[in-house]
Amino acid sequence: MTILEVKPQDKRPVKLFLDAHKLINQQDPNWICPLDKDIEAVFDPKQNPAHIHGECTRWVLLDDTGKPIGRVAAFVNEHTKWLSNKQATGGLGFFDCIDNQEAANCLFDTCRRWLEARGIQAMDGPINFGERDRWWGLLVEGFHPPNYQQNYNPPYYRRLFEAYGFQNYFEQYTYGRPVGSVNDALHARANRIFSNEAYRFEKLNKKKLDSYVHAFTQVYNQSFAVIEDVPPLSEAETYTLMRSIMPIIDERLVWFAFYRDTPIGMMVMLPEVNELFKHLHGKFNFWAKLKFMYYKMNMRRYCKRMTGLVFGIVPRFQGRGIDAALISCIESEALKPTFPYEWVELNWIGDFNPPMRRIVEDMDFKVHKKHITYRKIFDPNIPFERHPIRTFERRNSSNKK
Repeated sequence: MTILEVKPQDKRPVKLFLDAHKLINQQDPNWICPLDKDIEAVFDPKQNPAHIHGECTRWVLLDDTGKPIGRVAAFVNEHTKWLSNKQATGGLGFFDCIDNQEAANCLFDTCRRWLEARGIQAMDGPINFGERDRWWGLLVEGFHPPNYQQNYNPPYYRRLFEAYGFQNYFEQYTYGRPVGSVNDALHARANRIFSNEAYRFEKLNKKKLDSYVHAFTQVYNQSFAVIEDVPPLSEAETYTLMRSIMPIIDERLVWFAFYRDTPIGMMVMLPEVNELFKHLHGKFNFWAKLKFMYYKMNMRRYCKRMTGLVFGIVPRFQGRGIDAALISCIESEALKPTFPYEWVELNWIGDFNPPMRRIVEDMDFKVHKKHITYRKIFDPNIPFERHPIRTFERRNSSNKK
């Protein structure tokens, strides 16, 4: 076996890195090939801002004939290596390997040596070099077709990780349910809100996108960015985000809640674009774009799944039934005969976030997939600790480290 570091300017190793994932997963009927351009964007400093405050590299493992039999990447992120950690922690990601522990150990050891040379004492994996909303965690249960930029892997990867000494740092639950009516208790909560004229619910209008930028930013920063490890959004960043997803937004799936014209909640769902990308086999060249446009124009026929992008209620209004009302708004669209979607999934929720898990379970969602984020502490004398349970302390909390 030969381990080869992938340099950005060397086209052949880059291709081998991309091919490794395809060769190992291509026989699985539930696997959907990720877009090559999305993987490469992670390693491009011009596209991934994590490079500003971190560094990464990657390798491909070749057999004696030069065929790729594994791959992996390693990351150091200066913004997160001490976040909620008692030891400097880096990461590994984009792991793929044949069912061979020796080959897997070679990849793991390569990452470990690179990280130790940079003062790192532990590594999490498989994770992304960037935000947690993509390429995060090892799939261990629910081998269903992956959502866009969601990790998918063979079941034996779990054995490879755990045999090397990785431990379960936290579990990630992707909740799903069939599209349809929700329970009577949720309807009752929603109706109490709808009967109060101070509350207003508004469906997105693409022609008035600018008017929703402020609402999105306010709700996001009050409901998510108060948490220590979640950065706030500026309105400029929100505008860029909303413009980027505008081509696939279905107005029926995006709702905002207001109290006396003040934004207090939002539910943003999108058509699951992997339903379309699965026909492109990882490519997004000229011909692939034409093919994508065909499937997009026939979205109602080819896209039967939708995915939750973000769901937030500002703290002051949590527990009042705003969540139930937003769900009821989307339910009212789902009951129309022209509604094409049959299944909905939410972005993953960590086992360290019991309040959010209770909210979605009250809405009849069940765990559909489970990923694990593993941690390997290099010094065996350092005790392992799982991810702390999230307390939603605000940034200026007196007990912040």
